[in-house]
Amino acid sequence: MGKYINPFTDWGFKRLFGQEFSKPLLISFLNDLLVDELHVKDLTFRDKELLPPTKDQRGIICDVYCETDTGDRFIVEMQNRWQPNFLDRSICYACRSILDQVDKGRAEREDAYKFLPVYTICFMNYMPHTDEVSKFRTDIVLADKDTKAQVSNKLRFIYLALPLFEKKAEECVTDFEKWIYVLKHMEALSRMPFTAQKEIFKQLEDYADSHRLTKKEWEAYENSLWVVRDNMACMAAAEREAREKGHAEGRAEGMKQGRAEGRAEEKKAIAKQFLAMGLTVEQVAQGSGLSIEEVKGLQ
Repeated sequence: MGKYINPFTDWGFKRLFGQEFSKPLLISFLNDLLVDELHVKDLTFRDKELLPPTKDQRGIICDVYCETDTGDRFIVEMQNRWQPNFLDRSICYACRSILDQVDKGRAEREDAYKFLPVYTICFMNYMPHTDEVSKFRTDIVLADKDTKAQVSNKLRFIYLALPLFEKKAEECVTDFEKWIYVLKHMEALSRMPFTAQKEIFKQLEDYADSHRLTKKEWEAYENSLWVVRDNMACMAAAEREAREKGHAEGRAEGMKQGRAEGRAEEKKAIAKQFLAMGLTVEQVAQGSGLSIEEVKGLQ
């Protein structure tokens, strides 16, 4: 077992970013993620279940859902394997948070549709498909298509595709890059880097140290770890099956193409024999199965 927990297990992620005692970690991460854009001084964890408007609709359960001291809402999601329509799901979560702010009792007032910004941050701990994102960090805002100018700050989506982050420890310059390096490699680290450069990483080291877990915490973490391992095993098996199917289809196509080429060569050989016997082009074409143009090409 590694020195530090896997932060991308459900239990590990919530321990580091979803607990009252580790709240400073989340505040520091958000400030480094959105450096020079906003500064979170404090935040409050909200109920992670966003209830539907009616009882016949589905509810939503977020990994982490919080509100800052200025009222901004943050949804932080962690996804370990590819899921169809994951980006659409994140948009749905943000929209539900907006509806959650709308007060039906002020429908006739001028501020009926006034709400505070919603930030959705998604850790994508898998290789994204080509129709999702193509780089490590993708920031999406509401902007004018032509001028690119942002027209509203009420919706913001940030997708972090961890497999596309390839920097080494010594190449990390910003505090945000240091966060990502530590989170991505945490389970394999023997010591926590950057502790001398940023105080928060010392606190992260304490909360991530697997040897400091209580027996109850350890059991919860181990159960969560098995879920991740099972998911990874299923993904690996599916990918292997797809590759093998692709190889088999490739071999079958190759054999089919080879047989077709063999038949074509056989027809040409027969046509050449007929031509040597003095038959006309039309007779050779009829006897060999080649077209008149193909026979003429053999003359």
